[in-house]
Amino acid sequence: MAQYFEVHPDNPQPRLLKQAATLLQKGGILAVPTDSSYALVCHLDDKDAVDRMRRIRQVDDKHHLTLLCRDLSELANYARVDNRQYRLLKLGTPGPYTFILEATKEVPRRVSHPSRKTIGLRVPDGKGLQLLLELHGAPLLATTLIPAQETEPLNDPHEIRSRYEKLLDGIVDAGACPLEATTVVDLTPMGSGGDPVVVRAGRGSVEALGLE
Repeated sequence: MAQYFEVHPDNPQPRLLKQAATLLQKGGILAVPTDSSYALVCHLDDKDAVDRMRRIRQVDDKHHLTLLCRDLSELANYARVDNRQYRLLKLGTPGPYTFILEATKEVPRRVSHPSRKTIGLRVPDGKGLQLLLELHGAPLLATTLIPAQETEPLNDPHEIRSRYEKLLDGIVDAGACPLEATTVVDLTPMGSGGDPVVVRAGRGSVEALGLE
């Protein structure tokens, strides 16, 4: 049965999020609010947790998972970033963007894209999730909480509780999210002198990154 943590969206209670971080360190799966929608998260290096998270979402190992990082210095451990890419990353972090980058060897093979060896990375905005990342002390692996056979992510933490409380270890309730997908930008072409590619336009402004 999932533990339920009601946290203030602007002044999240560290005591509650410390309990949530402890669940993650024990291999738990949590539903958490992001700056786009609710997502499932687990510890990066826990294969059993990653496999269980995929089963809950009913996706296979080809489905892309995203790495949530606290800041750009943490992101650099998991992705190869040159100066051009870094300047663009600075414009979009923290915020509702997912950046596709070449994965380093620090990223377990099971979570990087198998054919391209890339990883989607985010530095989310939102005080609750930022504090959870800080207390956890490492990036979290994430997937948007979209129920199987449905197309829209869940946004009501009470609905998440009623539908998933027997499958999850914890739910962090910080109220409703914007319910708009992140903007996805593929930065890998920049590594060979090309231009970034907007894969999906979402909540993050493409113009703010100097792209069209």
